[in-house]
Amino acid sequence: HPHSLCVCLQVGQSGSGKSTILRLLFRFYDVQGGCIRIDEQDISRVTQTSLRSYIGVVPQDTVLFNDSIRNNIRYGRIPASDQEVEEAALAADIHYKILSLPEGEEEDEEEEEEEDEDDEEDDVCCVVSTGYETQVGERGLKLSGGEKQRVAIARTILKDPRIILLDEATSALDTQTERNIQASLSKVCANRTTIVVTHR
Repeated sequence: HPHSLCVCLQVGQSGSGKSTILRLLFRFYDVQGGCIRIDEQDISRVTQTSLRSYIGVVPQDTVLFNDSIRNNIRYGRIPASDQEVEEAALAADIHYKILSLPEGEEEDEEEEEEEDEDDEEDDVCCVVSTGYETQVGERGLKLSGGEKQRVAIARTILKDPRIILLDEATSALDTQTERNIQASLSKVCANRTTIVVTHR
């Protein structure tokens, strides 16, 4: 029975049902007996849309769409502005990595050569965000495991939910990447009810 602003840790071996708890909370399916309550409200009596608007999930296997990095982060809150998307990426410690990526579409080189020097400063401003237009590929294949996790974290930061569910969020990462992502997750989970599932 987690209380507001607490961190609840679920530890168990693989196959013991840890992830099932999170799926039930997010209503991927409903309980067959008993009920789950959040703030004394039976979650089966509210719509999935309403329930999920209060919950952010960082899964073990991050699902990314074959779209730009910007849109994959914006999926956390569709109406978000570009600035809000980039602020979320900064908080997730992936902003500068994104800036180093190639842009989504190649620009016409001849057009660039014809631009006046007076416009150079504006060009720099445009280039700063081009990495956000990088296409991640099918299921995010163009990004490493750590990068995909950071995109998922940025997405959750952008959503700004009251409840955070972390499902083995760093289990497949190397020690240094895990340490960095844990630091990012601590920012996401501050002042929020957090449920963490892990095998260790």
